[in-house]
Amino acid sequence: MFEFSHGGVIRAPREHKELALIFTGGDFGEGTGHVADVLAEEKVPGSFFFTGGFLEEDSNKVAIRKLIHDGHYLGPHSHEHLLYCPWDDRNKTLVTREQFMSDLVKNITALEHFGVPRAQIGWWIPPYEWYNDEISKWSLEMGIRLFNFSPGTLSNTDYTTDDAKNFRSSDTIWNSILEYEEKQSDGLNGFLLLTHVGAGEKRTDKFFLRLRALVRELRARGYALKRVDDLLAEAPIP
Repeated sequence: MFEFSHGGVIRAPREHKELALIFTGGDFGEGTGHVADVLAEEKVPGSFFFTGGFLEEDSNKVAIRKLIHDGHYLGPHSHEHLLYCPWDDRNKTLVTREQFMSDLVKNITALEHFGVPRAQIGWWIPPYEWYNDEISKWSLEMGIRLFNFSPGTLSNTDYTTDDAKNFRSSDTIWNSILEYEEKQSDGLNGFLLLTHVGAGEKRTDKFFLRLRALVRELRARGYALKRVDDLLAEAPIP
């Protein structure tokens, strides 16, 4: 059974020992080349979601083209990395339908300029991984499905900077992933495991440098690693 939150898929069925590695990029992309190299060497498919600004940054373009060449999934993450609803009131929407759609179209168009066909862009993850039912509905009207990371681990906190109150070290993140896998009866089955391709110079403890070790550990535990569109191919519309 697929699991949903506010109209977005957050986990594939737990019956199968498979998961998807999800990577997002917005302001920072210093690890993109490293991530691309590791996935190529380990022969693992990844799923990448980039903002318009990320796609337009010259320093990211070589790695982006490599990801496309290597057969990874690329999708949008909003053009301007908009905040769709307040942190303290998820039921309120901060953008109009027109603003939302215009922004997402720009992001999709930027991907098309890299040679990603519109027909292959079927899934996306919202900026800040924060959205509501209205955003899910609007994206569905555009023919693109919304998903979010599976809750339970701290993998998505690898953006936190050294001086931040919510800083999480790479050791803490690593342990949260493996401890969750060990303690849950169905482990990471169907998981959408989110990390970032960069965190900027204010974070010196780069979690993307542990990607190779993570891939090998997950495989050693029996997990098949899939692209997001493969993992969610049979997801119903809620």
